[in-house]
Amino acid sequence: MRPIFLRLALLALAAILPSYATERAVIDRLMELARSQPNSAAFRSELTAAMGEENVQKATAIAGNGPDFVWALEAESQPKLYVDDAAVTGTFRRISSTNSWFYVGKLQTGTAHKFHYVVDGKMVGGANDIPSYTPDSYQQPDVPRGTMTEKQTHASKIYEGMETNYWVYVPAQYDASKAAALMVWQDGERFSGRNTEDGCNLCPSLYRVQEVTDNLIHQGKLPVMIHLFISPGMKDGKAMRSIEYDSVSDKYPRFLRDEILPELYAKYNIRRDAYSRAIQGQSSGGICAFNAGWRHPDEFSRVATHIGTFVPLALRNGEPEAGHLYPHWVRLQDKKNLRVWVSDNSNDNENRGGSWPLQNIQIANSLKLRDYDFRFEFGVGTHHAALWAAKLPEALTWLWRDYDPAKTEQVYEQEPAEKEKPVFRVKLANR
Repeated sequence: MRPIFLRLALLALAAILPSYATERAVIDRLMELARSQPNSAAFRSELTAAMGEENVQKATAIAGNGPDFVWALEAESQPKLYVDDAAVTGTFRRISSTNSWFYVGKLQTGTAHKFHYVVDGKMVGGANDIPSYTPDSYQQPDVPRGTMTEKQTHASKIYEGMETNYWVYVPAQYDASKAAALMVWQDGERFSGRNTEDGCNLCPSLYRVQEVTDNLIHQGKLPVMIHLFISPGMKDGKAMRSIEYDSVSDKYPRFLRDEILPELYAKYNIRRDAYSRAIQGQSSGGICAFNAGWRHPDEFSRVATHIGTFVPLALRNGEPEAGHLYPHWVRLQDKKNLRVWVSDNSNDNENRGGSWPLQNIQIANSLKLRDYDFRFEFGVGTHHAALWAAKLPEALTWLWRDYDPAKTEQVYEQEPAEKEKPVFRVKLANR
């Protein structure tokens, strides 16, 4: 039993955490009250407690688990719900003697969504980047759980004076007598926790990497795999993230190869072939992952990039080249033996630094035109990881499909179904 002060602190924390991560028991309770006591004060009280009174007042409240979601808001007249810009069939119900309205419905799982309302002809409230998880993103009964090490700290020589933190996930099936596959995750501090720790159902994690890995290894969809979660470094109190991640030189890939990975080799039996290695990242971490595969396909042959910054951010660090060149390099330079997952959102960043959505479409088309084995997913969200988080089981299954531990190499070929499809086209969506 947790001490009472800790449980109270967790309850207070729940009010400011994303309500889409509300535990299954809470969602089931809200749905039961919606069916049995839709006009009761108890229902309204539990509804606002789960979602946050401020979120209900601002018409941004939503809570869900799997496909099941509940929406709530305050309005003087009946609202109309729009999900992904399409009107939802069904009507909101008013809680008796209040201006509180609620709706119980479902969202497609394995992707991310957005919503808004129309009240008296005016657009009201709403939110972007709502992940709807499949069962593989939840801890499943009887599935062995891997373990995460304590934080490790490395002092770099390649980036002189920089210190970097990292964590290592080891699956339950790891056998030191058998070499394991490896996947490297940029911005590793974001992945070091589970969605529920020690029974804490108020500790939501957006990504759920450990749960997904546990489930997919157990199902045989992933090989036995060690994860390296590595954070950007710090030097003299300065964050080195952009310097490490936005660069398109081979400096960061060499840092991984020559400094970080040898520390893992000393502790774990890890395969050295690129066929058995993947690397992923988001935003600047996304181009970092792609750059590592591009510069060193002999180290990493499987790459996943989400909301990648294929834009000229490295120029601000005094670099002579930057990520905006990658769509052209992919089209014009020799083809690398890479399998690449690319995903982005239609409302990703558009500013003086560049156009994230258009550049990700460009990199996808470049991969297609050069017959790369690639997958491109384009969502409705912003510069946010919700789409990647919701698609993580699908993405990892795709990235590691047909993996054979008896092999050390494979020539990746574009899937026949992809070959038959046209290149991606764009059109104006907001004018």
